[in-house]
Amino acid sequence: MAGDASGTETYTTDEALSRLGFGRFQALLLGFLGTGWVAEAMEVMLLSFVGPSVKEEWGVSGGAEGLITSVVFAGMLIGACVGGLGSDRYGRRAGFLFTAIVSGVPGFICAFSPNYATLLALRFVVGLGLGGSHVLPTWFLEFVPAENRGSWIAAFTCFWTLGTILEALLAWAIMPILGWRWLLALSSTPCFILLIFSSVVPESPRYLCSRGKISEAMLVLERIARMNNRPLPPGTVTSEPKRTDDNYDPSVTTVLLMTEDRLDEDTSTKSNRKNTFQAFWSRDLIRSTLLLWLVHFASYFAYYGLVYLISELSSVKSQPKDSSLYINVLVTSFAEFPGLLLAAILIDRIGRRVTLGGMILLCCAFLAPLATQLREGLSIILLFCARTCVMGAFAVLHVYSPEIYPTSCRNTGVGFASVIGRIGTIVAPLTTTALLENHRQKEVVLVMDLTLFLAGVACALFPLETKGREIH
Repeated sequence: MAGDASGTETYTTDEALSRLGFGRFQALLLGFLGTGWVAEAMEVMLLSFVGPSVKEEWGVSGGAEGLITSVVFAGMLIGACVGGLGSDRYGRRAGFLFTAIVSGVPGFICAFSPNYATLLALRFVVGLGLGGSHVLPTWFLEFVPAENRGSWIAAFTCFWTLGTILEALLAWAIMPILGWRWLLALSSTPCFILLIFSSVVPESPRYLCSRGKISEAMLVLERIARMNNRPLPPGTVTSEPKRTDDNYDPSVTTVLLMTEDRLDEDTSTKSNRKNTFQAFWSRDLIRSTLLLWLVHFASYFAYYGLVYLISELSSVKSQPKDSSLYINVLVTSFAEFPGLLLAAILIDRIGRRVTLGGMILLCCAFLAPLATQLREGLSIILLFCARTCVMGAFAVLHVYSPEIYPTSCRNTGVGFASVIGRIGTIVAPLTTTALLENHRQKEVVLVMDLTLFLAGVACALFPLETKGREIH
């Protein structure tokens, strides 16, 4: 702690959260925002089940069936930008309401679509909402103490996997009896439950401090202190980051601890929106931003490429078609939990960069043998191990990406990285299916391995390790 110009003791939000610890408030917040992550995962995963039924009911072509998924991803590209900019300008709560309303309401209306064109338009709007969902882990991160921030965000990522499992179970129960319209309607209900209770979740104190709303930030911190039954440090919270290291080296630490003063030098102070957009292009952040984009693209490309590879290798199984799709989604989703557990264990021990790079390169290693013809059982084991590693990499990305940026442009930076990742989700099925249709599995594996290897190298080039550091 330190004093300001008037002699009043001050402390940062990180110091306050470290004193308050991870308690009842954060546990309830984890449950609430985690439910939001489940809701978003369900909206994304239902695409795997709805397409074939829509094709059969309306007699559309295979390309038109695939377009139902493509328009969602197209909407997510735009939604990631809008949601990120909106969250940094109007607050994390505003970003949350955007993603919950814009994905929940049109998602429910989709169930009443009279024709294919209406369904397509509504799914595009749902994609806009889903694109802004990155505000959920970022909002949670801003309430977690620095000491175990990485482990808890990795735990938060488990809610996505839980959502995919719940959607597969729901589809398995609903689709054969009630059809795809009921699945669409029921999958949107978690968003409405979240909206009912959204007023009880406070704005991020980091965001309030970055906007100079110190008194409001104090009220939030006092609420956390009451719920956790822990005292705040003496004094008042401040928006000014403090450096306690006398040997501070700007070349090493400015990427994470960029102050508002530095932001003012790099961008115009006349417009908050201009500040937000330009901050992550500043001299301090441009290298991290570009590297982050490469890692996001590779991770999304590999994840969805693996999904298609697993589907291809599982298609020869003798189970009935009606149940095999649900079983495949369930089994492959459970394969993600070991990666999330491994990320949670390592991220606060060996650091973000090493864990992220290690997971990506391990995924690369598990994929490499698939360039040759292997027994089906061994191929599935290698694919599941690769899926485990790529999901662990995603867990680290959810921690490291927002930690790189200051509060004033955090969601914008993460949003634009998400946009690049979504391009990977579009490229992956186009590349993978085109090559697999021509029996070119070797080329699929080589393309994925090359992309992952470049991302692994990029992890070594990030200029800062954020483990245990304050974020501002």
